[in-house]
This record gives sequence, C-alpha cells and structure tokens, in this order.
Amino acid sequence: MFRSEVLTTFRRWRTLALLGVLAAVPVLVGIAVKLETGDGGSGGGGGGGEGPAFIAQVTNNGLFLVFTALAVTLPFFLPMAIGVIAGDAIAGEANVGTLRYLLVAPAGRSRLLLAKYATVMTFCLVATLVVALSALTVGALLFPLGDLTTISGTRIGFGDGLLRALLIALVVAVSLIGVAALGLFVSTLTGSGIAAMATTVGLLITVQILDQIPQLDALQPYFFSHYWLSFADLMREPVYWDDLQKNLGLQALYAAFFGSAAWARFTTKDVTA
Repeated sequence: MFRSEVLTTFRRWRTLALLGVLAAVPVLVGIAVKLETGDGGSGGGGGGGEGPAFIAQVTNNGLFLVFTALAVTLPFFLPMAIGVIAGDAIAGEANVGTLRYLLVAPAGRSRLLLAKYATVMTFCLVATLVVALSALTVGALLFPLGDLTTISGTRIGFGDGLLRALLIALVVAVSLIGVAALGLFVSTLTGSGIAAMATTVGLLITVQILDQIPQLDALQPYFFSHYWLSFADLMREPVYWDDLQKNLGLQALYAAFFGSAAWARFTTKDVTA
C-alpha cells in the first residue's frame, strides 16, 4: 500500500511541479549572488548564521549555498509544498471519489492513514534533498569548493562539510513532520482537496506571522515554526544542541497530537455519503 501511494503521489504533475519550483530556488539564489558579487557587491551581510546570513559565505565556498537555500525555502516554500501534498492526501481522494474504493480493501482505515502519512513524510525528505542537491550543483558550478569556516570561526574539511549538509537536510525534513500531521488532519475534515490545501497553507502563514509578533513571545516557543532555523547550530563548533532538541521534540508533539486527531476523525468519518 505504501509503495502504491508513493508511486501515485510522485507521478502527479502537481508533485513534479512543486519539486521543480523547489529545485529552481537555489538556482535563482546562486545566480543572484553571482551577479551581485560580479558587480562588486559583498554577497550579503555576515554574522548570525541564520537565514540569509549564510549568503555572506557563498562566494567563498559553494557549499554554503546548500545552507542558504534550505534557510530560504524552509519558512515558506517547503512547508507550502508539504501542506499541498498533505492537505490533498485524504480530501483529494474523497473529492474524486476514489477514497471509498480504497476503503473496500481489507487493509483498514488505520493502515491507509499510516500509508498516507508515510507518503507525505517521504515527500518531505525528497523535497528537502531536491533543494540541497540543486544548491550543491549550482554552488559547485558558480563558486569554489573546499574547506569551510563554521559559524564559530573554526575550519573543517570539505568532507565534514558535506556530512553536515546532509545532516542539516535531514533535520529540515524532520522539522516538517508537524506540518505534515497538521495537513493530514485538515485533509480528514473536508471532502474538497482545494479547501484542505488552502486551509493548511493558510494556517502555515498565520502561525509564522504570529511567530513574529513580540507581544506573543510567551507563546512563540510552542509554534511549530519557532525553532525551524535552529539547524544553523549544526554549523557551530561545537554543535549547539539545545534548540535542535527543542525543535525535534516540538515536531514530535505536533505529529503525535494531530496524527491522533487525524486517526480519530478518519476512522469514524462517513465517506460513502
């Protein structure tokens, strides 16, 4: 069942289009940095290590384009893509009338829901790796590669840098499991795929806006997006684990809560009416 769901998802033009957009973001960022530095620009500000601050190092080492691309896509592009796939997982099937036929199989609703969630998580990993590989390719073509300097100022080898880039990509993928569970839950609430996708993406935007309001600082550590950029701490020497652990724990909490809510809703939902 899982294999069938994965093949069905990745054969859709919508999925391929989303992956294409994600792959294009590092290309645009790399070209923009190259043009700016070619005109005598500095390539971006330094310090911090979060978000676009990685751009300051891209011209010195193309591997930093991987970190920059993940930082640029994580706040919006990656979650939006996950929200579209997760929101359509159940509601899309119900909308076209294929969900009732899937439930005729002896696998049961719980197994079907688990296969859907595993498929969305597979897309999370594939989408993140697409961004990372696209950025690595563009970085290698446009900028030099070699040893790199961490945020802490220490030097590490290129091989170690590649391993950290892979680890960062995996952390980014895991950071989206809360969004995947939320989108799957929303998908069980409606029979319209478009409504589920729009609601999920709307919730993503709303939460990230709330995460920027200073008056809500007491609540912000509980928003699923609050620690997303903590992956930058993997580029410190030694690595800072506090925010990374908080992020992973928070994502597990969201996944458990909304996954349970999706299961409770889906196992009692009337899909034959």
